[in-house]
Amino acid sequence: MADSKEKIQSVQVFGRKKTATAVAYCKRGKGLVKVNGRPLELVEPRALQFKLQEPILLLGKERFADIDIRIRVKGGGHVSQVYAIRQALSKALVAYYQKYVDEQSKQEIKNTLVQFDRSLLVADPRRNEPKKFGGPGARARYQKSYR
Repeated sequence: MADSKEKIQSVQVFGRKKTATAVAYCKRGKGLVKVNGRPLELVEPRALQFKLQEPILLLGKERFADIDIRIRVKGGGHVSQVYAIRQALSKALVAYYQKYVDEQSKQEIKNTLVQFDRSLLVADPRRNEPKKFGGPGARARYQKSYR
């Protein structure tokens, strides 16, 4: 029974920024890109709309024409979520091309993305440093008075 129907061609990848995590599920389809069930164009904040569109604008719409990408994002703030989404989008396309298309076009996509902005494929390792006692923050100490 399992052999009779064709296996769904899909990949699942994630993008991260600070504490925001975006999981992208990419399968063969007709060019849909949804974030938490709504289209990519409706993601807030509007000011960062271009940041979200970067992978699509860089690589051209035709690369995204025959695949559907659904992204779930949680954690972090608005800006971190936008960066996590764009990373998940880029990584999903690269992973899909590697698995189901050919190595050469995957390499082409990867080079274009890395040349433009490395954070599209590589996560930023910086994290918030925990606060310690004896001061208001991670490194700053309380002021010392002598009298």
